[in-house]
Amino acid sequence: MMSSRMAGSALIRQLGPRLFSAGATRAAAAGEPSYTLLLTGSAGPAAAKPPVAALMRLFPARMASTTAAAPADGSEEASEPSKSAAAADAAKEPSAAPANERKAITSYWGINPNKVVKEDGTEWRWSCFMPWETYKADLTIDLKKHHVPTTFLDKLAYWTVKTLRIPTDIFFQRRYGCRAMMLETVAAVPGMVAGMLLHLRSLRRFEHSGGWVRALLEEAENERMHLMTFMEVAKPRWYERALVIAVQGVFFNAYFVGYLLSPKFAHRVVGYLEEEAVHSYTEYLNDLDAGKIDNVPAPAIAIDYWRLPRDATLKDVVTVVRADEAHHRDVNHFASDVHYQGMNLKEAPAPLGYH
Repeated sequence: MMSSRMAGSALIRQLGPRLFSAGATRAAAAGEPSYTLLLTGSAGPAAAKPPVAALMRLFPARMASTTAAAPADGSEEASEPSKSAAAADAAKEPSAAPANERKAITSYWGINPNKVVKEDGTEWRWSCFMPWETYKADLTIDLKKHHVPTTFLDKLAYWTVKTLRIPTDIFFQRRYGCRAMMLETVAAVPGMVAGMLLHLRSLRRFEHSGGWVRALLEEAENERMHLMTFMEVAKPRWYERALVIAVQGVFFNAYFVGYLLSPKFAHRVVGYLEEEAVHSYTEYLNDLDAGKIDNVPAPAIAIDYWRLPRDATLKDVVTVVRADEAHHRDVNHFASDVHYQGMNLKEAPAPLGYH
């Protein structure tokens, strides 16, 4: 069987001339430095200096394109040397299309990606998530569940979250769309931080994570999709965006340090944050039912992500988001209980399908 090194060498021999030699010929014909020359920095008298070569490595998009460059003088027709160079290039590559029919390379090897389609055969229009990542939310979950704080760390986590809610209520008041946007930018941080730290610990200790790394990263991704949805509902003002940057910067570092010191405390904080999120989304639904907020049609991204009916409304979106938050609440309280019992997360079964 051919080794990976031999296979790589054979692939480079096959595709190398197309990717670099032809590109160098076209670049020379257009009076531009070629990608190969910039990498080596040795093109004779007009050789690129090392700093220039380094910069061009950072910005290779123009040089990776197969689209013919426009003439330097702005005229529609290329000069005679350019035509002769293009003819020589076409002679070397009989299968190459004319210059006006070439398309930009969309991947490293110039291979067009396959189109992703939905179950009904229509083209998938989202790049932030794939059809196999969609799901129907479990709306049967208990929304009133509350973890009663008993230990000192539990009480500290509970009152920390309650204290953080005060300025949030003052700033956003009844503007639940903007409140949800702020909430999701914060709620998407813990899963990523915890998943990252567990991932690194798994690497250091040469041990399995018990599925918790994937579970926590999926939680962060789910929260990010909440944000992408509410961005379509509430258009944040410039000062709200600035507040998000400030809050996220402070919260990320605080949670990172807190998780290093006590994973039990960190997960308990998230559990109580999710309890507050369930409460906030319940108030959001109450205002929708009372007519204080327009029950507009659901954003298209929410319909595809949660597999909602085509005539779904904002109320349906808030309902499934609230169910997601209730699942995250239970997962983080369970993770905190596992640490409290002196177990590692790898020793406890990770929650599956907890969205």
